[in-house]
Amino acid sequence: MKRMPLLLRILIAITLGVVFGLVAPDWCVRLMNTFNGLFDQLLKFLIPLIILGLVAPAIADVGKGVGRMLLLTAALAYLFTVGAGLFSFGISQWAFPTFVDAGSLSTLEGEGTSFIPYFTISIPPLTDVMTSLVLAFMLGLGMAVFPARALSLGFQEFRGIVVRTISTVIIPLLPVYIFGLFLDMTAAGQVGSVLSDFAMVIVIIFSMTALWLLIQYAIAGVACRCNGWKCLLGMMPAYFTALGTSSSAATIPVTLKQTIRNGVSEEVAGFCIPLCATIHLSGSTLKITACATALMLMLGMPYDFPTMLGFVLMLGVVMVAAPGVPGGAIMAALGVLESMLGFGAREQAMMITLYIAMDSFGTACNVTGDGAIALMVDKLHSLSRKHQTT
Repeated sequence: MKRMPLLLRILIAITLGVVFGLVAPDWCVRLMNTFNGLFDQLLKFLIPLIILGLVAPAIADVGKGVGRMLLLTAALAYLFTVGAGLFSFGISQWAFPTFVDAGSLSTLEGEGTSFIPYFTISIPPLTDVMTSLVLAFMLGLGMAVFPARALSLGFQEFRGIVVRTISTVIIPLLPVYIFGLFLDMTAAGQVGSVLSDFAMVIVIIFSMTALWLLIQYAIAGVACRCNGWKCLLGMMPAYFTALGTSSSAATIPVTLKQTIRNGVSEEVAGFCIPLCATIHLSGSTLKITACATALMLMLGMPYDFPTMLGFVLMLGVVMVAAPGVPGGAIMAALGVLESMLGFGAREQAMMITLYIAMDSFGTACNVTGDGAIALMVDKLHSLSRKHQTT
């Protein structure tokens, strides 16, 4: 099972949950709800620690770089990441109400009381999510500015513990939790509308990632006075490599090669592409924002533009903690989903299910967009050099 891709394990868990939910006796559903309740509490306890362990060293690593090119690349990466989130929210607000049943999941909590867990255990977190976020920002920036070697080493080791906890505890138990979730929904007679809505959400989000890439390269084309469409086509080998690997890091050699072929200098491409693989996550932010909007609509949760704007702005920062961690983007986003949108463990599990189902599409959007940023950085860098020589 460890060698099986996470997406396949989740699909098997959903299938088994639906099948067994049709025939499982009440005691079986209650038993799984007992496990899910324990997993809920464990996740709530770990989320502040995950934020602190991933975000603080990630901000420190990015902040230790110096130079105009770093600031320019980081600014463009953040603007594109936030822009993708706002673009996603705008399209989601327009498209999802047409295809998704509003409030279709709003009765899940009430129906779930038919299968009461045998017992519950409370595991209070050491701190709340927002406190953990602020502390992570303060310590990350502090480690970047001051020579805090001992603290930096300690956080690198703490990050290793967090990553190992995610990969050996959370990720292996996640399919079991999702199995219990869909077992409960099937037994409650709710699963049909959930699956049909999920399928439509996935189709719309895939369309949004393709449209966002067209927008990115149109902007790059205008800014650099080049053929943006031709440059986008030139990045297709990187796009399809990312679809197969689901890894920005593994795609770097292909992304770098295609970016240079698009006319970017080797100096700029060699700097921008590896950096953007860490800090530019337009596709991931787009998916998370769209999935969150769809779930809030399905759950009947209130939301508005100011709330989603703050969510996207914060998401653009915490995404720097995502690369190199199993399910990194969605795991890093769990704390923001809880603190800013009010998502509980059940909603977070649905978010993870939706996100993992489209994992490779988000990665492909990320790495392909890196080429557009490199084009603009190269253009601005060359203009800066000409200005300095004159």
